[in-house]
Amino acid sequence: MRCTRTSRLRRGGGNERSGPTAVDFSLRLSHQGHGPGRGRLRATVLELVRRHAPDLRENAVAIRPSRNGRYLSVTVTVRAVSQEQLDAIYRELSSSEAVLMAL
Repeated sequence: MRCTRTSRLRRGGGNERSGPTAVDFSLRLSHQGHGPGRGRLRATVLELVRRHAPDLRENAVAIRPSRNGRYLSVTVTVRAVSQEQLDAIYRELSSSEAVLMAL
């Protein structure tokens, strides 16, 4: 997962769109872990994300059950400091048996 953005650069007095550039870090990005509604999904997602974002606050977590309550979506918003950090969080969530899908 590579984050990119398109920036506007001022050249010769006008604005032109450039190609993708690296993300300016120190921004807040969300990661989601989806899994069964029972068990320790919230705790597991927090543990995995905290390995790479130790300053994570409890209020940075949002939990949303599925319509029928069988699954949960755990969204964690972190202050991104590097592309490597984002990639590592995604890899951790994706490789966990407790997380069925990571976004």
